[in-house]
Amino acid sequence: MGLAERRKMKELQDSVLPGRVKEIAEICGAEIPYEVDWDSFNDDLQGLNFMDNLSCHRLNMALRVICMDDMGKEAVRDSLKLVRLRNVKDKSAMKLSFGNGVLEMHCAYAMLTEGMHSDGDIRQELMKGL
Repeated sequence: MGLAERRKMKELQDSVLPGRVKEIAEICGAEIPYEVDWDSFNDDLQGLNFMDNLSCHRLNMALRVICMDDMGKEAVRDSLKLVRLRNVKDKSAMKLSFGNGVLEMHCAYAMLTEGMHSDGDIRQELMKGL
């Protein structure tokens, strides 16, 4: 892993993800942490550069729709406990699931929008488990 990748990981760990956790708290009233499989991003600077927009931003857009009222906020607070992110190399390995309090998103981040789950898909997956 090169210097650029290590710097981007540190930025994501130290500022981007904590900021996204705070945004989730503003949306639903609870801090829901991220767990990232950093090893899956080895030598994938492109994937690291797009992780925030393709997962964190999309999740927050989905949560804003679900949490438009107190009932939605309560359902998310009671059900969603962790967001797990993993980088995959191609679309065939992509996955989106929600169970046991964990929203799991496997995205092909280096493929940009071709390798992401839409906020509508994320919202639908969450709604099935709320």
